[in-house]
Amino acid sequence: MPDARAVLQHIAVRAMIDYGLEPELPPQAVEETRRLRDAPVDGLRDLRTLPWSSIDNEESKDLDQLEVTVEDGDGVRLLIAVADVDALVTKGSALDDHARLNTTSVYTTARIFPMLPETLSTDRTSLNEGEDRPALVADMRVGADGNVSGEVYRAAVRNHAKLTYPAVAAWLEGDGAVPSALARMPDLEHQLRTQDRLASLLRARREQEGALDFDRAEIKPVMADGAVKELQVETSNRARDIIESFMIAANGVTARFLTSHGWASIRRVVRAPKRWPRIVEIAAAHGTTLPEAPDARALEEFLQARRQAEPDVFADLSLSVLKLLGRGEYIADGPGGEEEAHFALAQSNYTHSTAPNRRFPDLVTQRLVKAALGNVRAPYSLAELTPLAEHCTRQEDAANKVERRVRKSAAALWLADRIGQEFDAVVTGASEKGTWVRLLRPPVEGKLERGFEGLDVGDRLRVRRVKTDAERGFVDFVRV
Repeated sequence: MPDARAVLQHIAVRAMIDYGLEPELPPQAVEETRRLRDAPVDGLRDLRTLPWSSIDNEESKDLDQLEVTVEDGDGVRLLIAVADVDALVTKGSALDDHARLNTTSVYTTARIFPMLPETLSTDRTSLNEGEDRPALVADMRVGADGNVSGEVYRAAVRNHAKLTYPAVAAWLEGDGAVPSALARMPDLEHQLRTQDRLASLLRARREQEGALDFDRAEIKPVMADGAVKELQVETSNRARDIIESFMIAANGVTARFLTSHGWASIRRVVRAPKRWPRIVEIAAAHGTTLPEAPDARALEEFLQARRQAEPDVFADLSLSVLKLLGRGEYIADGPGGEEEAHFALAQSNYTHSTAPNRRFPDLVTQRLVKAALGNVRAPYSLAELTPLAEHCTRQEDAANKVERRVRKSAAALWLADRIGQEFDAVVTGASEKGTWVRLLRPPVEGKLERGFEGLDVGDRLRVRRVKTDAERGFVDFVRV
């Protein structure tokens, strides 16, 4: 049997090339990286003594943001520090050219293709524990009603505790041990409890305004001894919810900052779903009538009601609605232009700014913010941002296809000896190109080769696995 990791690495590299992404860093960028000096922190507002911490995946090494709360006479402020990647990766450099081509890091089971070289993204531009780093800080005040106001400025920061989602979530829920960092940082427990409380306020505000709350699950292939041994399922948890709420708040404050300066910028939007009639049909099947026109608040009320009524199958409903919403995209927005809404977040002024080590739109936003703070000319015009935003959307879609291709290939390897096995599934795609289903457990996607007549997104069915092709990432089923 061939080594599964080697097979998946080959598939990943080929998929990168097939979808127009550059798998290797160009020689010019490698040489440029060698010549770089560390970014200075002198002259910046000094916030290094604050008890900053990060919460991320267990395997994450590219740390883009830190969090801390500060109590003052008016209540509690929430500060989010974002790594100043632009301090080393300047516009027009060879590193910037590579990042601009790919626009995102690509994460696969077999190999990670970082947007920036790992000597930067996991070290010199990463907010690693115990290191002094320059950052952009979104300094926010969260009201009792979850309303957010704030400012953005540059500062020097230091990560005092690198935490992980599973450990923090288990501890907050009372199901796990105390994270080791709490023993050496007396203030950290209070910090995490306060952050959890603020995240709850932010989440409640978003839900009130009609933001959509889904259950998301992704497979994570586990490899050992040259084979795919298991398909673990990763779901959201309380710690992930904290960071998601904080990043949404920081992105909103950053977008409003650029708007207040009258600058063009790249925005993140999810348009009103074209397949809203199908969402209405699914709701009707559950006894709920939705408006004829897309209505995020009504949809969220329906989703929350179903979550409470049928928690065991809510993930399947979530997946169906999520597929019907359509993908997010980047657009360029000029001063005085009509703001387009992010349908899923119920926000009309939103950008991506909190992950500049792994997303190019965030790096562009960072450069715009720094220029505004320095009262210098904007580094990008609206004429430049418009095609750049379109390019970022295309490359994000390409990166998603690479990641999905490798996940499907890993699933095909795992399913190779399960010919004829039956599974419960839900339809995730139906068009002239074919019908696709996703198994409920484990959540593996594949094409329905027979028995797809009359099916649409959200329909439940029983399928039998009939064929796999790991090299091409094919997993084929027929309806039972």
